[in-house]
Amino acid sequence: MPITAHPAFNKASNYFKMKLKRIPLNPQTREVDLKKMRQAINKNTCMIVGSAPNFPHGTIDPIEEISKIAMEYEIPFHVDACLGGFLIAFMDQAGFPLKPFDFRLPSVTSISCDTHKYGFTPKGTSVILYRNSELRLHQFFAVADWPGGIYGSPTVAGSRSGYLIACCWATLMYYGIEGYVKETRKIIQVARDIADGWSKIDGIYLLHQPDVSVVAISSNTFNIYYLFDGLHAKGWHLIGLQNPPGIHIAVTQIHTQPGIVDKLLEDTRQCVEEILKSNTKKDTVTAVIYGTNQKIPDKSLICDMTKLYIGSWYETNLDTATVG
Repeated sequence: MPITAHPAFNKASNYFKMKLKRIPLNPQTREVDLKKMRQAINKNTCMIVGSAPNFPHGTIDPIEEISKIAMEYEIPFHVDACLGGFLIAFMDQAGFPLKPFDFRLPSVTSISCDTHKYGFTPKGTSVILYRNSELRLHQFFAVADWPGGIYGSPTVAGSRSGYLIACCWATLMYYGIEGYVKETRKIIQVARDIADGWSKIDGIYLLHQPDVSVVAISSNTFNIYYLFDGLHAKGWHLIGLQNPPGIHIAVTQIHTQPGIVDKLLEDTRQCVEEILKSNTKKDTVTAVIYGTNQKIPDKSLICDMTKLYIGSWYETNLDTATVG
């Protein structure tokens, strides 16, 4: 899989003790290096992954080209459309045509899509699609001789909330195809308006022209995390990127409201001007965090610190806890 594929694949590989090969990007296109992906295949390769789009830069991997590689080597090909599935499915109808990314390509065997993102349903609902029912059977689990009766489960998660499923279905029915096409048209246009505005601000540049709803930028002039923290202070909640350093915005319905794009662009211009005029190079919080991470060669230390931080959420202060 490309290095930009979602860490959920790292997580699954860790759980199942599978070797994961992360393929670097072409530095010019920010797309996965197809030559190196092909070279990484061996007799034990059980799956190839592509993103449509990926989370960091919003780039749609060259799905058609990857599909040809998967077909040549007869390897299952999974398309991760969790982030943008409810946009890319409607972009053609919204006036933003895309190359095929789905089961129109014969080697695509499965597609994942989060309904709780651009499907606008409650969080905790997602979809995985298989090319045929035979593949889907491998997802199911059953035990026939348990004293509690015959047990069957369709997913790793097991029991799911019927409330969430009902809300998800109701949301899908509320929007319908026409509703999703309408929202897709607005979101994609706003993403391109932001990209156009950011590309005209001296000191920053686009990491990639947005394929879908994510717009990512970096800087060769100053520490981009200064801009991240500057915009955060103005009320913008963006995402910090690394390798290379950058920040991105994932455009949602709220950003399509009148005046939002103009406000973001104006705040960005003000922050960049302040950074360029400043003589002090005092690091901001985010600059320190990501700067430290870049300087530590053993990333397992960062992972250990992250796990300790998560573990602290579960710690209980027994001196002040009330029992009973």
